[in-house]
Amino acid sequence: MNIIITNNSETPIYEQIKEQIKAMILNGDLEKGDGLPSMRLLAKELRISIITTKRAYEELEREGYIESYTGKGSFVKGINREMVRETVVYEIEGMFDEILDKAKMAGITREELLEILQVLCEEKEK
Repeated sequence: MNIIITNNSETPIYEQIKEQIKAMILNGDLEKGDGLPSMRLLAKELRISIITTKRAYEELEREGYIESYTGKGSFVKGINREMVRETVVYEIEGMFDEILDKAKMAGITREELLEILQVLCEEKEK
């Protein structure tokens, strides 16, 4: 499993792990029934605390992406992609709402926002 940890990020390490595994599940790199590395093995590979990997796995399980069995390990759970998509759209709407509030305070126009979005989209496509 290829997980990249950024130590100078403001995002906690457990969350970086969680988000990268979640992305692998959503884009199909990990499928229903696929096993995840043990918490101990992942911690060793990433050179981090087992507590950190445990927290990432617990959050993934709480959010419905994986299921864990004592003595067997953690596995990708079958997910309802439409429900996940709807949840992500809802989160994006909240982020856009915050962006619009900040843009209004700074006097940034709709056209400027759209231009920023276009540039960012082009950069991500590269």
